[in-house]
Amino acid sequence: MIHITLKDGSVKEFESGVSVIDVAKSLGAGLAKAACCGRINGEAVDLRTPITEDCQLEICTFDDEDGKKAFWHTAAHVMAQAIKHLYPQAKFWVGPVVKEGFYYDIDLGNDVVNDEVIAAIEKEMKKICKEGKKIYRREVSKAEAMEMFKDDMYKLDLISNLEDGNITVYDQGDFTDLCRGPHVDNTKLCKNFKLVKHSGVYWKGDASNHVMQRIYGVCFPTAEELEAHLKE
Repeated sequence: MIHITLKDGSVKEFESGVSVIDVAKSLGAGLAKAACCGRINGEAVDLRTPITEDCQLEICTFDDEDGKKAFWHTAAHVMAQAIKHLYPQAKFWVGPVVKEGFYYDIDLGNDVVNDEVIAAIEKEMKKICKEGKKIYRREVSKAEAMEMFKDDMYKLDLISNLEDGNITVYDQGDFTDLCRGPHVDNTKLCKNFKLVKHSGVYWKGDASNHVMQRIYGVCFPTAEELEAHLKE
């Protein structure tokens, strides 16, 4: 048995290997439904992460900074997956969380993002969210990562700066992306989104490099929250 210290200071006993989401379920169905990720000894982790030793655990909802990051970062992956469906030649640089949402830098070759393209991406994102694909984390070696993304110069550039033994990818249906996570459980949770703007940016912010397309988006747990944000 292991002992888990919760945010309120209480200590609960569980079988070794219990997942973060199972701990959340034991605390209440409402909390489990709202959970976006967990925080073990201060480190943000996926909800399916097994806990094998005594620790401090917090369940992070969208109202928590780490929960919001997990939620928005998953939405960025949904957008990237939609773009890959529409533009198989697309290659991706980075897709971080920012103050009010997320963005992804994309190389679409000769294609340029406009309002029509944004509408098509949103339509494809809705399909992906409706499918509700589970999101899975995998640990891979540096060699495996290099082989996996051998046709994407941007991912290879990122991988070259990573240490072997500390590389993870996330799968959602037919899409895999290099990422350290965490992410929410499935794509359905990201259905309340809006792509809000796009622009051209230099790769790595260097004017001597070529221009990539940057697409920004926002996403919220409920349609009401999204609508309220868009009215601000």
